[in-house]
Amino acid sequence: MAAVTDRLATEDATEDVVRGPEEAAAARAVEAEPLLHRNLLNLSLHPGGCRHLLHLCAQQSPEELQRLRFLRLGTHEDPGLLEAALAQLPSRLPQLYSLMLLGGQQQDSEGYRLRGNLTSLPSCLSGLAHLTHLDLSFNKLETLPACVSQLPCLDTLLISYNDFSELPVSFPALTFYAAVHNYLQMVPAALGTLSTLQRLDLSDNLLDTLPPEIGDLSNLVELNLARNRLGSLPDSLTKLHSLRLCVLFSNLLTSLPIGLTRLPLLTRLDLRANKLREVPPEYLDAPCVQLQENPLGRPPPDPPSPPGTPVVPEMPSLFLTSELDSFLVTPQGCSVTLACGFRLYFPEGATATPITIHYRLWLPEPRLVPLGPHDTLLSHVLELQPHGVAFQQDVGLWLLFSPPRARRYREVVVRTLSEDSWTDLETHLEGVVASKRLWARCQVPHFSWFLVVSRPVSNTCLVQPEGALLLSSVHPGIKVVFPPGATEEPRRVRMQVVHVASLDLEALLGDPEAAMSPLLCLWQDSVPDFLQPITIQLPLPPGVTGLSLDRSCLHLLYRAPPSATWDDITMQVALELTHLYARFQVTHFSWYWLWYTTKTCVGGLARKAWERLRLHRVNLIALQRRRDPEQVDATLKRLLERYRGPEPSDTVELFEGEKFFAAFERGIHVDAERPDCVEGRVCFVFYSHLKNVKEVYVTTALDRETQAVRGQVSFYRGEVPTEVPEEAEAARQKKAADTLWLATLPIKLPRLRRSQGPGLGPEQGPGASLSLEPLNLGDPESGFLTQGNLLCVGKRLGPDWQAVALNLGLSYSELQRIRHEFRDDLDGQIRHMLFSWAERQAGRPGAVWLLVQALEQSDRQDVAEEVRAILKLGLQKFQANIQRLGLAPSDPSPPCTSTAQSPEPTQA
Repeated sequence: MAAVTDRLATEDATEDVVRGPEEAAAARAVEAEPLLHRNLLNLSLHPGGCRHLLHLCAQQSPEELQRLRFLRLGTHEDPGLLEAALAQLPSRLPQLYSLMLLGGQQQDSEGYRLRGNLTSLPSCLSGLAHLTHLDLSFNKLETLPACVSQLPCLDTLLISYNDFSELPVSFPALTFYAAVHNYLQMVPAALGTLSTLQRLDLSDNLLDTLPPEIGDLSNLVELNLARNRLGSLPDSLTKLHSLRLCVLFSNLLTSLPIGLTRLPLLTRLDLRANKLREVPPEYLDAPCVQLQENPLGRPPPDPPSPPGTPVVPEMPSLFLTSELDSFLVTPQGCSVTLACGFRLYFPEGATATPITIHYRLWLPEPRLVPLGPHDTLLSHVLELQPHGVAFQQDVGLWLLFSPPRARRYREVVVRTLSEDSWTDLETHLEGVVASKRLWARCQVPHFSWFLVVSRPVSNTCLVQPEGALLLSSVHPGIKVVFPPGATEEPRRVRMQVVHVASLDLEALLGDPEAAMSPLLCLWQDSVPDFLQPITIQLPLPPGVTGLSLDRSCLHLLYRAPPSATWDDITMQVALELTHLYARFQVTHFSWYWLWYTTKTCVGGLARKAWERLRLHRVNLIALQRRRDPEQVDATLKRLLERYRGPEPSDTVELFEGEKFFAAFERGIHVDAERPDCVEGRVCFVFYSHLKNVKEVYVTTALDRETQAVRGQVSFYRGEVPTEVPEEAEAARQKKAADTLWLATLPIKLPRLRRSQGPGLGPEQGPGASLSLEPLNLGDPESGFLTQGNLLCVGKRLGPDWQAVALNLGLSYSELQRIRHEFRDDLDGQIRHMLFSWAERQAGRPGAVWLLVQALEQSDRQDVAEEVRAILKLGLQKFQANIQRLGLAPSDPSPPCTSTAQSPEPTQA
């Protein structure tokens, strides 16, 4: 202490010589004065804080210093100088209420905050009798000095970002305790004695268990244990009746205590990013529980390593926006989250040299979606390039999908194109099964196309020359026996079983006694037939036993793909019947089905029944957009909040992956340059678990000034024909026996209203004009853009639409909402932004030029020039029309409003 005082005196004497005694004293007062505000002294923002504090203690009167209640001091100081400054506090600042000794004000070359030099505290600090708030964050403390536990009024203690390996708990009056990002591996049982504690934050540590005594914190309101290693929770947590907030984000929890959600005051329970496989129903139903937005299957961030452990560079995490379609992978590895929600994990060493990965999300279509007869598509198609590049370690891939409604007897797999053939990868599901979104996780050795498919449960085995037995995991009574010598080379065989219990056979066949067994499908990876007969066992149809059945009513049906016909092979095989099963022998694999019916032509009936198994009952609907654009939702209730339109069509039946198209009729047509529009017909591919929703803008050549246009849209099976029939011919086709027509729905374009311009009545001759449609932009004085013009502008914007939106005055939160709602549709994002902004400009003079200015500010001068050219051409045309009609005054005035008819948006 004496040495420090002498050094400060020497520094002051030197400054007095350089500046002069009066000037130096004034300079030191000016330096300290801005840091002292009322009863608060902040010395952490500038270097030399300890030196300033010692000068204040030496120069200020005791009365002035005793007014101080709050002191903030940086700890990036010389340790001796820091200790000397702290030793002055009890005697010079006895009324101190809050003391903050903080590091973290300085950063290293990589931008990380550096910790301060505080490793201990002088024992005299226990004399701060009024101190209630102590913050020691971002320092190098390994143990808590004894003087802290001797502070009689301390109720808030923050020791975050230090090197504590044990949690000090000798503070009976604490109400807030934070020890974030230390090296705590356990919580002492004595924590339960802190009966006054209200807020406890132990996030970012190494905790793997909690003591039961934590339930004794009867006044605890907030508990934060995020980013630890907790595998379970004590049941005593259910005794925390004052708890309002509990954060358990990013742990290793596999189970949850019963009753935690029933705490009377609990408003938020964050369980995201854990290893939960089964969640009690009470957690699924509780509104306070957060289970979604999990980085499912991804390990939680590693807690800090113990002191002395070599620092390993953290693996980069990339979060791509919708504007990016590529990213760089280095030998260090990385985790990547794509804008569509899919994730990839490249382990360290997956690639020896840096490589750029490109991705694209394709809308599903038959050429990209290989589906079996009973498969269901659950996701869009993800393409990863470069194709075929082999990685030195398998890359983790997480594909997000909505779980199928029918889960029994089915499984979810990731399907990929490998060496010109589609294969199913070993897939693991991650997430809460009852939630609306799950991840399908798989390991991929190289890149190609990937999609998520639901299929009947598949069982496989490798048949050796010595023989094998293949059993169904869905129905134990179904098995295939391979005798010795059935094959010379090992070959892999696969079995699928399709249950048909829900099929209404009586209504389909007209036979009340009809019954059928599960449908059996067998494949093999080689073409040659087996050398020895293979024995197949199928259960008899429900309600039929081998002791009482009429063998003339029992039929074994066979189908050989790609044919859709079923052949009755009962007379070609020897059926061996037991009480419950039927056995027969074959030499090659295909589809087999056992029927019991009094009907004779069973093959045709089987084909109808098989089609019924694969059909989906759906309704078609055509909705017209309301004036306020909102995101299209899958449910009709939410659709009607945005759209108006007729009731849905009658139920129609469609196969998974079946093509159909919409044709606009009776004066309604669509002229859109988009790949799914052929000669004005909008093409669809039906997938039962995806949104079969498309938005198009329809127009009419009919006169809407005198009356509304009552048109319609009809839906037809198949692709758009080469020669699209006329409406009269199409109407006759709807009545044909083999019609491809599905449904017809009305579309009404309302009558256009007349406007009353300044000085003109509604019937004052040619000068009267039609009012602008809601999505037109502009006014008579400055020109305008039609809806078609706005569509052309939108097509040119591409990824620059966000910059244009910000320059138009849209907020960041609104942009975030648009990107989220239309996250798989860039065109939808652009249209939504542009049209919603245009609607808000209705009646605003000069709105068009706001758009031109925003385009120029967004470096889209090319589009801005096109808009200027359109406006100039429009002005010239209207001026010519006004002069031709004799309405132009001597001083030419701006043109009137356009009479171009605005198309009406519709939803098919």
